[in-house]
Amino acid sequence: MKQKNRHQRRRISPLIAGDGQHRRHRPDYSLSVICLLLLVIGMIVVYAISPGLAAQSGLSESHFVQRQMIAILLAVVTFIVVSKLPLEIWWRSIKILLAVTLLALLATQVTGSGEANAARWVQIGGLSFQSVELLKFTLVIWLAGFLSKRHREGTVNDFHKTLKPLGLVLLVSGFIVAVLQSDLGSMGVVAGIIIVMLFVAGVSWRLLAAGAVMVLLAGSLLIVASPYRQERVMTFLNPQADCLAEGYQACQALIAIGSGGLFGKGIDRSAQAYGYLPEAANDSIFAVLAEMFGFVGVVVVIGLLVALFTRLYRIIERTPSMYSQLIVVGALTWLSTQAFINIMAMVGLFPLKGITLPFISYGGTSIIFVTAAVALAFNISRYSTFSVIEQSVTKRNQKQQKKKGNLRDNSVERRGNRRPHYAYPVRRP
Repeated sequence: MKQKNRHQRRRISPLIAGDGQHRRHRPDYSLSVICLLLLVIGMIVVYAISPGLAAQSGLSESHFVQRQMIAILLAVVTFIVVSKLPLEIWWRSIKILLAVTLLALLATQVTGSGEANAARWVQIGGLSFQSVELLKFTLVIWLAGFLSKRHREGTVNDFHKTLKPLGLVLLVSGFIVAVLQSDLGSMGVVAGIIIVMLFVAGVSWRLLAAGAVMVLLAGSLLIVASPYRQERVMTFLNPQADCLAEGYQACQALIAIGSGGLFGKGIDRSAQAYGYLPEAANDSIFAVLAEMFGFVGVVVVIGLLVALFTRLYRIIERTPSMYSQLIVVGALTWLSTQAFINIMAMVGLFPLKGITLPFISYGGTSIIFVTAAVALAFNISRYSTFSVIEQSVTKRNQKQQKKKGNLRDNSVERRGNRRPHYAYPVRRP
């Protein structure tokens, strides 16, 4: 009886298991290690530039360090909780998540604050909350469940059942984020998440191409209709034309990156953090990092990000269901697109946008939600299909047997022909 109850407790939800056989095993702990390393690097940078930030804002030097430490602690707690919760709970609570997300997006127009007439933050007392990060998290979960259901029904390319509802969601999200909040950069990340998840779900190339063209046209219209967006595009095309006005941030970012050299100036020797580089702790933190740690530090950070994205891609290949696969695809697209836009903007290969660098930029909202997205992938990494497991086990066993001398080498290169040969046991007298 106890064994039966134990088996029932370990029963895996069909959302995770999919249609085929599955197995529960150890999760991919490298995800948590990489995230922790990136958070530590971000904490070091914020600590190093906190005197400069305090001199500009009139606050104490410990203000920014304490807030960043609290954000990291909350992110760690979020990672533990999200990685332990059963995956189906998120889909069962999707209506609540959607309602909370919509209220948070609309609340920015009542209690919100921002720059350049952009109300992007919800102010509650002394706390601030960036609602678009919640939108990304909720969108990944809802879109994964919606598309996996349409995939099972075979209606993923149906206009009325799939494409029309998605178009409505994209339209509403675009209006709130790009128009009301004036955050075209975050809207680009949202659009990228939707397009990539549609591709993985099996939507035809023609429909995806048509949707991408419509998104580009809408973005172009928003740029033409906004003078400050036109200035940013012109600054991107020629940042050195006016380094004292519109091109100031772009020029200072390039100066910071170039002055870092090979090994950087050192942790406590950043000059750009003392009022020269705008948003030194947020959007421009990559430039400050390059100034302090140089080319070597930049390679380390980019290497950690690439390693994180590679692990997420490996999890996508092993997931046993479309629902869990789409969740990891959404998380991977979210983090990679955001990191790409931030880094490219700092080196002058993309227009400046208010996009944070995942895990490193100062700010609790971004850190908590990107950590929650990785925690979902960490949870999903516990499950794999038997076919993937058997292949990896077979290869590992063959390598162990070859080391012991029980199997002969069956490589094509040694035999000199193209006919496949299979390993067989050596008969010993």
